[in-house]
Amino acid sequence: MLSRAKERVTHAKLRVQMSVAELLRAEIARHGSIPFSRFMEVALYAPEVGYYRRDRFGRAGDFYTAEQLQPVFGMLLRRWCEQQGIERVVQPGAGRAALAETFAGLGYTPIDIGYGAWPEDFRGLVLAHEFFDALPVDVAERCDGGWRERRVGVSGDRFVWTPGAAIPVGEVEEGIAVVEVPVGMERELRRIAGRMGSGHLLVLDYGYTQREQIRFPQGTLMSYRQHRAVDDVLRDPGEQDITAHVPFSGLAAAAAQYGLELVRSESMGSFLLRIGEADEFAFLELEANAERRLQLKTLLFDLGETFRALWFEKRERPVNRAPK
Repeated sequence: MLSRAKERVTHAKLRVQMSVAELLRAEIARHGSIPFSRFMEVALYAPEVGYYRRDRFGRAGDFYTAEQLQPVFGMLLRRWCEQQGIERVVQPGAGRAALAETFAGLGYTPIDIGYGAWPEDFRGLVLAHEFFDALPVDVAERCDGGWRERRVGVSGDRFVWTPGAAIPVGEVEEGIAVVEVPVGMERELRRIAGRMGSGHLLVLDYGYTQREQIRFPQGTLMSYRQHRAVDDVLRDPGEQDITAHVPFSGLAAAAAQYGLELVRSESMGSFLLRIGEADEFAFLELEANAERRLQLKTLLFDLGETFRALWFEKRERPVNRAPK
C-alpha cells in the first residue's frame, strides 16, 4: 500500500511538471482527438502551467485591457453603479482585481482562477469585463449542407485539426464556413443566473451580432502573443492567449432563457459617454489631469468603438401565495 501511495505522489508531481503541450499530447494519446473546447481549457487554465495562470497584462505582456486605464475606467463604472443604486458587485474573471479600490464599500467580490467564490442568491451587479471571450468554445465547419465538428489531434510534433462527427449549431448566416459553438458561455450564463436573486449583468466585450457574423466567414478564433495577433491557435498551447469573439445575439438569447432580460446593447463608448454626460464628466476632474483626459479619450473612441456594452437585468421572482 505504501509503494502505491508513493507512486501516486510521484505521478502527481510529474503532472505538475509537464508543460501544457505535454499534457495535451498525453490526453490525445490516451483518448484520441479532443474537442477544441478541451484544448482551449487546458491551454488557458491548466493548474500551474495554463496561460492564465501567469501575468500576461501590460507592456511586457501580451495585451492591454480597459481595466488598465485607471482610475478613469473604474470611476466611470462606480458612477454607473451609483446611478443604478447597485450596492454589491461580483466580477468573474477579475484577474488581478484591479477594480477592488474602485468598488470599495460595494461588497466587491472578485473571482478568478485560484481565488474567490460565487455568493449564493446575491442581489447586485455581475460585471463581465472581457470574460466571455476567454471561455472555451467548440468549432464547427460547414460540410455537405450540415455542420461537422473540428477536433484537435497530433501529427508528428504538431497539433492539427481533425474532422469529427456532425454537431448542432445555432442560426448561421450564409457564406459562413467555420463557426465557434460557445459551450463555455452558456455554462457561465446558467451559473450567473442561478446565483443571482435579482440584479444586473453588465457585459463589456468584443464580438459580433447576428447581422455582423458575415464579417467572419472562417470564424473568429485568434491568439495573441507579445501584442501581436497569431492565426495559428493550435501553436504553442499555454504560451499564447486564445480568444473567440462573443456572439452577442446568441448571448442575449441564451441569457433570456435564464431570466436575464436585455435592457440595452450599444458600443462601450456610447455606454460610458452616457454615464458622464449629465455633468460633462466633472467627477473625473479632467481639467487638472492630462493623464485622465487621455484615458477617457481611449475608452470612448478607441476601445469604446471596439467593445460593446450589453446590460441585462434579472427581476425578483414574485412570491406565489395561496388565495385566502
